[in-house]
Amino acid sequence: MRPLLASLPLLALLGGCSYLPTWDSLPTLPSVTGEKVLGLLTPYRVEVVQGNVLTKEMVARVKPGMPKAQVRDLLGSPLLTDVFHESRWDYVFTIRRQGTAYQQRLVVATFDGDKLKELTVPDDLPAENDFVAAINTFKPSSKVPKLELSETERDALPLPKKSADAAPTAAAEGPAPGRTYPPLDAAPAKAGS
Repeated sequence: MRPLLASLPLLALLGGCSYLPTWDSLPTLPSVTGEKVLGLLTPYRVEVVQGNVLTKEMVARVKPGMPKAQVRDLLGSPLLTDVFHESRWDYVFTIRRQGTAYQQRLVVATFDGDKLKELTVPDDLPAENDFVAAINTFKPSSKVPKLELSETERDALPLPKKSADAAPTAAAEGPAPGRTYPPLDAAPAKAGS
């Protein structure tokens, strides 16, 4: 009888497991991979910039026949160089920035010995101003502040009242006693005179 009584709590625990929900019956959790969590919060994303920023202006300065050192001076060091393909430099650029579109570009420089043979440029390579505009997340307000008063606003301003018994200011009295200042238009004195 005792073994039967001792096994009752174990049977109750095992019977309770049958009431646990299955994976199919669990509610779906909100996605964190999207732009917003629960439609309210935007999670912070780390800004990742890799490679060389190359623009149309930079690439236009590179001409076939240039030595490797000059290409490196104009475009920077390539992100990828391969020991097995020394005649090819890959300039890869990627940027992930919150609030802007993901960008990825590849410019390939092919060399014949030490001279540039060909520069393969993608069609979507932006100009410098276009690139800055594409990654700029600052949105200026369309409302321009008013910097000047109109004539009617100036006329509406209260004028300061002059009182007859106001004390004269120090500037009206002149310099303090014992101080003299040279005139502003006087020529500088010559040394030794």
